[in-house]
Amino acid sequence: MAIISTAARCADGMSSADCPDAPIEPVAASALVVLIAVPTLEAGAADEGAVELARILRANGHHAVVVSNGGRLEPSLAASGAETMRVDVASRSPLAILHNAFVLKRVIAQRRCAIVHALARAPAWSALIAARMAGVPFVTTWYNGFREQNIFKRFYNGVMARGERVIAVSDQIADAIAARYSGASGRIVVVPSRIDFGAFDPALVTPQRIAAVRSGWDIGAETRAIVVIGRILRRKGHHVVVRAARRLKELGLRNFTFVFVGEDPGRSSYAGELWDLVLATQTSDVIRIVGPPDDLPAAYSAATAIVSPAIQLEGSERSVLEAMAMARPVITSDLAAGSETVLAPPGVAEDRMTGLTFQSGDDRELAAALIRLLSAPESVRLAVGRRGRERVVAQFATEEGATQMLALYVELARPRARLG
Repeated sequence: MAIISTAARCADGMSSADCPDAPIEPVAASALVVLIAVPTLEAGAADEGAVELARILRANGHHAVVVSNGGRLEPSLAASGAETMRVDVASRSPLAILHNAFVLKRVIAQRRCAIVHALARAPAWSALIAARMAGVPFVTTWYNGFREQNIFKRFYNGVMARGERVIAVSDQIADAIAARYSGASGRIVVVPSRIDFGAFDPALVTPQRIAAVRSGWDIGAETRAIVVIGRILRRKGHHVVVRAARRLKELGLRNFTFVFVGEDPGRSSYAGELWDLVLATQTSDVIRIVGPPDDLPAAYSAATAIVSPAIQLEGSERSVLEAMAMARPVITSDLAAGSETVLAPPGVAEDRMTGLTFQSGDDRELAAALIRLLSAPESVRLAVGRRGRERVVAQFATEEGATQMLALYVELARPRARLG
């Protein structure tokens, strides 16, 4: 790849000013140091994934250096013992990517990083170049499937398939990677996301916390709140919910409100288009766009149901797993969660279901699923939620994922240790 060759020729000429001016923290000689590159630390699967990786490393005597644009999750990273550096690795500019590669190469050398782990595409390009120049293993994690509208987009996305290990958070994502990039199939490893069941425990959420959340949403005690999760991005499918809301109103359904709790990244016109659709469908009385809640467990508990309407492959969304951990019934598109997580008819019997699913983009199917769930007795909804919690606890409460990640890191770092 030409850009890598160019970077390699220029790397030795970098000045120390190109590297973030942060003190080098002492790390035990036996510890692994992993450089984690993620666009931001605001919200979303990759952002939260960086925090989780840092916690896994710290809990096992290792160390994470997280490079990002920063954000509200930085205190959580600091609490995990990770070192954070602010670098604009979210930029898609080729010049910025090349410059960032030089920065990361120097970070790798100064912090003696054994592995470089990229959690998104833009930082993955810089991380790949830096890892190649530094001679350390490169790893990627896929949290969702990327659209490939043309050959240029396919090339841009392809960096995520270049890792010595390509981590997928679900079987659904792994199958999609293998189908698109056949050369990566032998390097794909499925490592499910982990959930903090200590924080997401319905037994710990008080009625006062729930009341505070509903008050902030300006929703009365008798109104059924349907929480829609996911950042305000087109691929998350909020527009499908707006059209479904119009259908519910036309059918005469009452006492419901959709609450969009996702963060608006502000990088596109989608939020404006979404509100235009709300006005055009006359659904502003049943839709709230409130942004991410301060008390997420209470927000889930305040909901009658949780909806994830993704129109692009997401694998196992962390927020869906969190909602299930809070014993809330979920309704997801067929691209928002795999069938291994959300058990829904006709795939399973009614007494085994943990939620409902609908075809992505189909607002008619979503409206039908909502009517089915909202019209069910409260005892049925509680049973669905309880089974959902039991399922995610059984799948994700073990340390298997953390053990798998550590074993992968150790395996990749071993050849470098012998050379040193």
